[in-house]
Amino acid sequence: MIRTAAVLMSLLQAGPAPRRPPGDTLPPASDLLPALRVEEPVRVDGVLKESAWGRAVHVTRFIQRELHLGEPATERTEVAVLYDDEALYVGFWGYDRNPGALVARKMRRDFEFDSEDNFEVILDTYRDRRNGYLFVVNPNGAKADAAVIDNGNRVNRDWDGVWYAAARVTDEGWFAELKIPFSTLKFASLPEQRWGINFERNIRRKREQVLWRGWSRDSELEQVARAGTLTGLRGLQSVRLLEAKPYALGGLESRDPDPWRRVSHTGVDLNYLVTPTVKLTLTVNPDFAQVEADRTQVNLTRFSLFYPEKREFFLEGREFFDFVLNSRDRPFFSRRVGLDARGNPLTILGGARLLAKLGSTTLGAMSLQTEGAGGDPSTNFTVLRWKQDVLRESTVGVVSVTRIQPGRVNATYGADLRYATSRLFGDKSFAAGVALAQSYTSDAERRTGMAHRIFVSLPTDLVEFDAAWNRAGAAFNPEAGFLRRTAYQEFYAELQLNPRPGFIPWIRQTEIKPLDVNYYIDDRTGEMQSVFMEFRPLGFGTMSGEWVELNVQRRAEQLTGPFEIAEGVTIPTARYWYTRYELQASTFAGRALSAGGSVGWGAFYDGTRTEVSGRITWRTSRHLSLRLDAQVNRVRLPGGRFRVVEAGGRADFAFSPALFGALFAQWNSEDEEAVFNFRINWIPRPGTDLFLVVNHGADTSLSRWRSAGTSFASKVVWRFLL
Repeated sequence: MIRTAAVLMSLLQAGPAPRRPPGDTLPPASDLLPALRVEEPVRVDGVLKESAWGRAVHVTRFIQRELHLGEPATERTEVAVLYDDEALYVGFWGYDRNPGALVARKMRRDFEFDSEDNFEVILDTYRDRRNGYLFVVNPNGAKADAAVIDNGNRVNRDWDGVWYAAARVTDEGWFAELKIPFSTLKFASLPEQRWGINFERNIRRKREQVLWRGWSRDSELEQVARAGTLTGLRGLQSVRLLEAKPYALGGLESRDPDPWRRVSHTGVDLNYLVTPTVKLTLTVNPDFAQVEADRTQVNLTRFSLFYPEKREFFLEGREFFDFVLNSRDRPFFSRRVGLDARGNPLTILGGARLLAKLGSTTLGAMSLQTEGAGGDPSTNFTVLRWKQDVLRESTVGVVSVTRIQPGRVNATYGADLRYATSRLFGDKSFAAGVALAQSYTSDAERRTGMAHRIFVSLPTDLVEFDAAWNRAGAAFNPEAGFLRRTAYQEFYAELQLNPRPGFIPWIRQTEIKPLDVNYYIDDRTGEMQSVFMEFRPLGFGTMSGEWVELNVQRRAEQLTGPFEIAEGVTIPTARYWYTRYELQASTFAGRALSAGGSVGWGAFYDGTRTEVSGRITWRTSRHLSLRLDAQVNRVRLPGGRFRVVEAGGRADFAFSPALFGALFAQWNSEDEEAVFNFRINWIPRPGTDLFLVVNHGADTSLSRWRSAGTSFASKVVWRFLL
């Protein structure tokens, strides 16, 4: 009855099915898709009623990557591409014999699309087989996008382009139209364009994933080296775009016992698309009031915690500046700009950023000036990053990062080489590389320090192998970057086997990890600093999307001095070896109600530690999703006992793909402060945003909650084309 009602509702809302007029289809063996140039307007409404869609060549052959490799898609799927002087249009026909069972519970912009029915298209506009733009839409019309780097090795989901999409559900399935303005993309100025292109459809209730090209288990849509080719793009005009995005913010804030005070800011970003591949951005007095609060972390280690960047200005184009020395370590970390050592905001007076792709050369340049406050002098941050494409999928590059204050300079310089191929043994991916960096600090006793990374990676569906040697010398000091630990060498190796036991019908894939070692030594003394080893005797995922894994961990810590892990609890200087066990499980995230959790137990230094965490998510409808999570650590040591509790809750709501928001709350027993963050975002048109943000903190250390501060802010960001 529920499914019948859903189908009837979709018929009432959607009207007749958007049947496609008969036209040409692409031959099965062809990887060349011609785009059709159109003169008549294309209305992006998900109906696909324009006659041009019938005249265009259609991709109709989609092959399963999951669950049944190599078999045709179980539901009829078609895609076609049009273009005019302004934009590229992608049409999607997702026929479905049971549209009432579509999994589409999200509606907001930049939704998490890994557990939804969706259609994805990737464009390699440079045809360099390395980089691309990913666009995703679900049956609700929710949009997500990302920048893909190094042939899928890295994906920047925080990239936001200006584009349009609409979807519609009927009794024959779901259908979508995408309009991607050429001003959103970067591409070479050529009389005729040839772009890499690929398509993917996910049918979540069946756990089915189908692609046009590159449907091997050792491939993914993000690997643009395996994409097909979009042809027929002729006469694209050289795009010149001057865009102004001014903002105005007004609000009130108070921190008890201080009285309320007014807050107001104005600023502007100017974006100039010099050529289709060169973009210059100038910013004056940028503000980040709409950014969601960090999820606090209780640190039970001796090393720095990593908090991700959330500010839009730094998220756009961040792939142009990436230079990785370790999984986290890097010479440039944008959170160092505009935040002091305690995480408090500093005013950014202004700056400039240049993002360029010139043939096989990629260039990123950024310079920002912060205002002095609270004992921190005015500081200039400048980063330059150059990469050159070599061979078929490899790169070589350099980086320069400086942090300049009156009478003081800190700088980091580096070079890296990455060899990559997606054709090892025919269709396997392989990567290896080296990165070298040197820091300079003008007032340090040892002014220079070195760091490096040497790595190899073989990620296949059956066997995953990674190894690396990472080092940061004692004098290596990237003050505009991030180091989790200092003066270390790390030797890392991991081998994981992922067999698919076809003789067990309900198991999709298993994981057996015989080797996972992180061995750290002190770079000054050569003595052991830390050891982490993990053995996974079994992990498995089911055909229905559940996951279970069991891990056995062997750890070591060499304390060269007493370590205060909690207030009044100190671990003495010594070398500690101990063993821990971990069990993790989760249900399929695409269900209306899903859950996951883990239990860890065993020794901890010279005592014991039990860690229990859990989360539950209820997607009540496409308009509302609720999530609760908690983690409890019970630690017993000779020096004392303590318990750490961390808890959070989140409600995501969406009235439409252009009007959505969230209420986020968190608390932990160490800070004894509850933090609430409420945000609403309205997008009247792509590129323009209206925000309403409320932040509130409450001190819970006493018998009753006491307000620790509240702020209200409304912010308008408007996009003008000049």
